[in-house]
Amino acid sequence: MKEAMCYDRLEEDRVHCFLCSQHCRIEPEGIGKCGVRQNRDGKLFSLVYGKLIASHVDPVEKKPLFHFLPGSTSYSIATVGCNFECVFCQNADISQSPRTAGGIYGRDATPLQVAEQAKKEGCSSISYTYTEPTIFMEFALDVAALAKERGLENVFVTNGYMSREALDAAAPWLGAANVDLKSFNNAFYRDKCGAGLKPVLQTLEGMKKKSIWLEVTTLVIPGLNDGEAELKQIAQFLVGLGAETPWHVSRFYPAYSMPHARPTPVETIRRARRIGLEAGLRYVYTGNVPGDDGENTFCHGCGALLIGRIGYAVQKHHLERGVCATCGTAVAGVGLD
Repeated sequence: MKEAMCYDRLEEDRVHCFLCSQHCRIEPEGIGKCGVRQNRDGKLFSLVYGKLIASHVDPVEKKPLFHFLPGSTSYSIATVGCNFECVFCQNADISQSPRTAGGIYGRDATPLQVAEQAKKEGCSSISYTYTEPTIFMEFALDVAALAKERGLENVFVTNGYMSREALDAAAPWLGAANVDLKSFNNAFYRDKCGAGLKPVLQTLEGMKKKSIWLEVTTLVIPGLNDGEAELKQIAQFLVGLGAETPWHVSRFYPAYSMPHARPTPVETIRRARRIGLEAGLRYVYTGNVPGDDGENTFCHGCGALLIGRIGYAVQKHHLERGVCATCGTAVAGVGLD
């Protein structure tokens, strides 16, 4: 165990955790909503420091990040636990396991071992992903510092519910983030995720202000968040962050507490992409639709194909030093040359 960051001690050995926007008040021996932070005698501890449930080499496009070191690989790690309880969670077997399995599990690893393994595998970055990285922030930050020393970038794939204090702590080490913007409806966040919308929007704005490369993903679920008005609201908010912000609109498949729901029709995903482009976003991508034209990056100036993708296979076209070779328009991103 490791003593946690971002908490205050209260009277009668209670603690207030402000690592994320759940702001848990935890009684002695109690555990926060994430399932991995415990109050022991008036001190808060992380139960998952160095307890990896997953470690894999992934294409960075799988995060998904399409404008950050395209074609590279990212060493991806996670612990169990999550500060959300999404009924449609795609990784519920590990994110919800402290609740469903009633314990903490994972293999032991040190920050140095993770950083060295990422370097050995030839990765360009380390991604904190699969579950919510905020809940294992202490370990992530220790890994991130060692990664930077070795010339590796750091990536958060996150629900965006971290507190301002947590973002301030992570920002110096973060090169990029993909944030899930699950809906533009607070009732959706409350009823389907056990959270709220406003803190996510604040995180998105905060990351932009801190110059972290940002991409956004929305899992489009039939009957829940696929209405045209809501998709327009999301697109307009992202345009306000910056028209260069890539938006990934991804197809839902039945999972966790929604096993009998129907998958998102492909045409719904294509419609969401059109909505984003019509709102003024330069880069909108279709997710979980392999081979779709919406996986590709096109120049927003002349329409030329710049980066072609089929699944995670990447091929550059008409792109030279981050500029469209056809018309000279600059393409937003990191490491596109």
